[in-house]
Amino acid sequence: MPVVHSFDPPERFVPGTVGEPGSRTFFLQARAGAQLTSVSLEKQQVQILGERIAELLDELIASAEPRATVPAVTPVSMIDNEPLEQPIEEEFRAGTITLSWDADDERVVVEVFPVAEVEIEVPVEAAEQELIDLPIEEPEPEELLLVRMPAAMARAFAARAESVVSAGRAPCQLCGGPLDPEGHLCPRANGYRRSA
Repeated sequence: MPVVHSFDPPERFVPGTVGEPGSRTFFLQARAGAQLTSVSLEKQQVQILGERIAELLDELIASAEPRATVPAVTPVSMIDNEPLEQPIEEEFRAGTITLSWDADDERVVVEVFPVAEVEIEVPVEAAEQELIDLPIEEPEPEELLLVRMPAAMARAFAARAESVVSAGRAPCQLCGGPLDPEGHLCPRANGYRRSA
C-alpha cells in the first residue's frame, strides 16, 4: 500500500524553483494546514502539466457543462507569486503524472507518481533466441501525490507554471537556445560567442 500525500483540496498547490537560471531545480508543492509535500520534477513536466491543465479547463468551458464553474482567466484572488515554502524536503522525484476532471465534485485531479525503476530478468534461452516478448509488470509505487483542486486554483496553477518556466535564461535572438551569463556558442553565428 503506497503512502498517499493527499490534498483535497489543498490550501496551496504551486510549481516553483530553487537555484539560479540554468541550474534550477523544479518542484511541485502542496500544503494543507501543517501538511507540506514537495516533489521534484523536470522543467518540461511543469510546462506540460500547466499547458494540459489550461487545455482541460478550456475544453470544460467550451463543452458548456452546466454544473462546472470554470474561470476563463486566473481570478485575481488566486494569483500566487510567493516563493516555495520552507523547508523544501523532496518526498520523491516525479515520473508519471496523470490529469483528470471529476465532474461530480468539480475538481481537477492531479496524480504524481515517482520515477519507477523496473528490473527485467530475461531467461538465457529467450535472449539467445531473440524472442523477448515478456509482459512488464510495473511495481506499485511507494508514494503518490494526489491533489484535487477547484477549477479556479487549477487556472492559477497553469498561469504560474507558464511564468515559472519562462523565468529561466533569456533565449538567443538567433537560434532560440538559452543564453548563459557568459554567453553561448550560437550555431547561427558561425561559432562566434554571443553574449547575454
